[in-house]
Amino acid sequence: MTYEQTLEWMFAQLPIYQLQGASAYKANLDNAILLSNYLSNPEKNIKFIHVAGTNGKGSTSHLLASALQEGGYKVGLYTSPHLKDFRERIKINGEEISKQFVVTFIQKHKSFYEQYHLSFFEMTVGLAFSYFAHEKVDIAIIEVGLGGRLDATNIITPLVSVITNIGIDHTQFLGNTLELIAEEKAGIIKQNIPVVIGEYTDETKPVFLNKAASTTSKIIFASEIKENYESDLLGSYQIYNKRTALATLRELEQVSNFKLSEDQIKSGFLNVKINTGLRGRWDQIGKHPTIIADTAHNSAGLSVILDQVASLEYDQLHIVLGVVNDKDLNSILALFPQNARYYFCKPNNARGLSATILQESGAALGLRGLTYNSVSDAYRAAVESAATTDFILICGSNFTVAEVL
Repeated sequence: MTYEQTLEWMFAQLPIYQLQGASAYKANLDNAILLSNYLSNPEKNIKFIHVAGTNGKGSTSHLLASALQEGGYKVGLYTSPHLKDFRERIKINGEEISKQFVVTFIQKHKSFYEQYHLSFFEMTVGLAFSYFAHEKVDIAIIEVGLGGRLDATNIITPLVSVITNIGIDHTQFLGNTLELIAEEKAGIIKQNIPVVIGEYTDETKPVFLNKAASTTSKIIFASEIKENYESDLLGSYQIYNKRTALATLRELEQVSNFKLSEDQIKSGFLNVKINTGLRGRWDQIGKHPTIIADTAHNSAGLSVILDQVASLEYDQLHIVLGVVNDKDLNSILALFPQNARYYFCKPNNARGLSATILQESGAALGLRGLTYNSVSDAYRAAVESAATTDFILICGSNFTVAEVL
């Protein structure tokens, strides 16, 4: 098979949460353990940092990887979802996994995947762990796909566990309260393994403290970090991710032989995009008008970026908005300003929500705009309508941002 044929098989034949939603979610680790044993447990030969959270886990993972790269280490990075190419999910020192490795791996193990009906995510986790072990990385940063306790990545024993924050998202899988969601995320905390908590609330802090006590794990709260190193990740919300990454790196030094100078950490934070290729986080893709793309897609993430937009100066705000169909529309749309011009669109994805439904729901909350046949049409209309002193925001879904990029 070619690389394109391999991807087509992966996406079409196996369930994938990113495309199908609930039908791809499995409430156990049985298949992940089965696959690991079949692959001779590649994760046993790798040192890890495990990162969970509702928002910020991608940025935190990339900050960690960039800093460790500046320290001269060979760093694996596993994240999801991808924006443009599947291979963005699996990188070593910023270089994507080769097409040939993907093709060869899938061809070799295809019959096993089919026999046991493994999910797309389980299959991809196996691919990542095998690749990192094959390439003998010094350390791998592993981002949780969904939740934590039952996520396919949760077969690892990391040097440090990280939970960035807790917000209301994916309630159909994780629960509809902050406490329930925190319990699922806290499932990555392992016996005697330290855990860094990026942000907490009155509801979630006791959950973390109780779990850490039950596993005799040291718990570190990143909010106690006072430094605010500069970074090329420009969103104002990145201050929390930088504190989380810094607290994690300092704890890593305490429990392992991984050592970084302050200069290496500072350089890593300043060069995240160059070192890792991260896109889609307050990603400025145009000037005059200012154009920002951000993958924020739940209430917690959107409220932060919309607050930042409101703090800036511009004449007219244009918002290209496309979401998936499992969101609580009213809670999300209520965050958006009524004085913006909206360009409602449907991401080109099975889970994409109809632009008409999005427009009608927005109109009920005073959000005015037109619908477009595609994300690209909506984006093109916004650019054509905007004056040089205006501001264009693209948000609502990873898929929406991916189509613009």
